[in-house]
Amino acid sequence: MSDRQNSQMTPGIAAARLPADTIAENFADLHAPYAAHEAAVASDRCYFCHDAPCVTACPTGIDIPLFIRQISTGTPEAAAKTIFDSNILGGMCARVCPTEDLCEQACVRELAEGKPVEIGRLQRHATDALMAKQSHPYERAPSTGKCVAVVGAGPAGLACAHRLAMHGHDVNIYDAADKPGGLNEFGIAAYKTTDSFAAREVDWLLGIGGIDIKYGQRLGENLSLDSLAEAYDAVFLGLGLGGVNALRADGEDKDGVRDAVDFIADLRQSSDLTTLPVGRDVVVIGGGMTAVDAAVQSKLLGAQNVTIAYRRGRDAMSASRYEQDLAASKGVHLMFNVQPVAVHGNGAVREIELEYTADDGSGLKGTGETVRLRADQVFKAIGQSLETDAELALDGRKIAVTGAGRTSRDGVWAGGDCASGGDDLTVTAVAEGRDAAEDIHAALSA
Repeated sequence: MSDRQNSQMTPGIAAARLPADTIAENFADLHAPYAAHEAAVASDRCYFCHDAPCVTACPTGIDIPLFIRQISTGTPEAAAKTIFDSNILGGMCARVCPTEDLCEQACVRELAEGKPVEIGRLQRHATDALMAKQSHPYERAPSTGKCVAVVGAGPAGLACAHRLAMHGHDVNIYDAADKPGGLNEFGIAAYKTTDSFAAREVDWLLGIGGIDIKYGQRLGENLSLDSLAEAYDAVFLGLGLGGVNALRADGEDKDGVRDAVDFIADLRQSSDLTTLPVGRDVVVIGGGMTAVDAAVQSKLLGAQNVTIAYRRGRDAMSASRYEQDLAASKGVHLMFNVQPVAVHGNGAVREIELEYTADDGSGLKGTGETVRLRADQVFKAIGQSLETDAELALDGRKIAVTGAGRTSRDGVWAGGDCASGGDDLTVTAVAEGRDAAEDIHAALSA
């Protein structure tokens, strides 16, 4: 059977389940950008609160009332500068931030009316306007003669590098991949960041100058912390979490079982989504944003049945209720209080066996009651782990940090997903990279 004959009913893992025009429509921008008049109307809904709760709710502390006022007065480029002063990746964060759990949830109009000011879309309107100018809004300070190594070209590393460059330091970024962006490039649903935005944002950010990126460099393999610490005036680790946790279920080594992050990365890097194979019956194990992104995109590629299986109840899911509802709206079935115990099939997965769970107050336990689901593809989205600790002190399973990202080793800072504290969000990683850069600058200037 050729790919052209495939459909949602085709058994196994197959490409071209949907026509090309349908797939293109499915992966179009999730939220269309505001037109100028729409932005003006939306900005007029803001009360411009004193001590605005939306600012407190933003991990990067953007002056939200100020930038919205600047939009309302017809100066979106000035609004963008206000945003970028706090969050240099404000364009991406406008697209992927769970604003429904952060600034928009804190909006007084959400409390009063159940309809917040659409802060995320307004932020995108402003940042897109300034980035379209094709010029960088910041200039470097005079050179300090200092050079800092940044490991990881994801949100934390990029934010740190940009702020250090602004202060006049030279920065070398080392990244394991063959292109920059980290999870912004490889790990976020394609319909949230269309038209190669992640790559375009990095190119724009590098307009500050003084930043050089070296690819194919992985800490613990062809890169050591000792050599970096010796060669540079300071080191920042923003290397993320590269390992994927195991299901710990019998048969998880069968064909058709793979990491959700790898599937999302393949999808994000594909030049033709009709060539990307997906199962007819897909089960995603996990309850976070990665699980939702993998499940929704499986459905958009043409999978007939897609299920998210999560071991706890709905309220415990780290994916926001908005993301859960988005998945349901796309036809994804959500199962709660189930955990995988076995993957069945002769070489390749054909069913997954799930055990119901319950918490009697002493922790989550299996009940012994099981159910089997048809599955020709199973995605693991149950969290990621640190691949190398670089012989630094750990806090749990992450690098221990104090203050603005200081590790147990002098001259080494860390931030983003690899560091303790905070949550695994792009906006939090940006804040930690930015704050570490300020602390590094202060230390180098002492």
